[in-house]
Amino acid sequence: MRVVLFTIGDFHVHSYGVVVALAVLLALGVASHLAAGTPYREHITNIVPYMFVGAILSARIWHVFFFQWDYYSKHLSEIVYIWNGGIAIQGALIGGFIAMIIYTKKHRLSFWKLADMLAPAIVLGQSVGRIACFLNGDAYGSPTGSGFGIVYPEGSMAYDVYGSQPLWPAEIWEGQWDLIVFVLLLLSKNRKWAAGILFLAYNILYSFGRFNLEWLRGDSPRYAFHWTAGQWTSFSVIAVSLCLIVFLVMRDRKKTRILVQ
Repeated sequence: MRVVLFTIGDFHVHSYGVVVALAVLLALGVASHLAAGTPYREHITNIVPYMFVGAILSARIWHVFFFQWDYYSKHLSEIVYIWNGGIAIQGALIGGFIAMIIYTKKHRLSFWKLADMLAPAIVLGQSVGRIACFLNGDAYGSPTGSGFGIVYPEGSMAYDVYGSQPLWPAEIWEGQWDLIVFVLLLLSKNRKWAAGILFLAYNILYSFGRFNLEWLRGDSPRYAFHWTAGQWTSFSVIAVSLCLIVFLVMRDRKKTRILVQ
């Protein structure tokens, strides 16, 4: 675990930024491979600026208002200080998907088909991104109350809160769950599904894992039902995704009946 990888003069190269950059490049490479031979291939790199802006803005908004509003409500000027850290992956995903909707409408593309194509790449990027959280000492778990767990070093956010107590490896297990989702999506992508089903399955699977692992988190405020913001977001995403699956399947069957007639 190493928050700062190395220093050049007064400039610190942080492990979080390096690993996140690698995660984005890996996701982009996988997306380009999956889109090879399709009309969407040329749009993979073009859509990145849209998704980057949408993801960063939404990730910051999510973090400020759902995770640390008690702090930022008293330090409003610091809301824009994103370089000091503080982004939420669920907010980044929502912002990125909104940006994707805008892009596909602008270029008259199928959002659902593009989303199905990008889903495996996105969740693989998320998996690698959780390594960044581990190296940075954030997204940490709560105390295990036993000898099992991760003991974070001095200088990390987890140490500042819990000291040398062993904590649940919540971020590591989430990264491993994301890898499982990645494999399941790859195994399922060549089956005949209604457009959008694979993308919605990704949302449900990721949110299911995130919801359950949130019980182990030690860095999030809790609200109704003792749920974290991450759990409320996950629950909402699962509910909306299930409704959309029903809608897309019924629409696909209706189109099939019309063609048959």
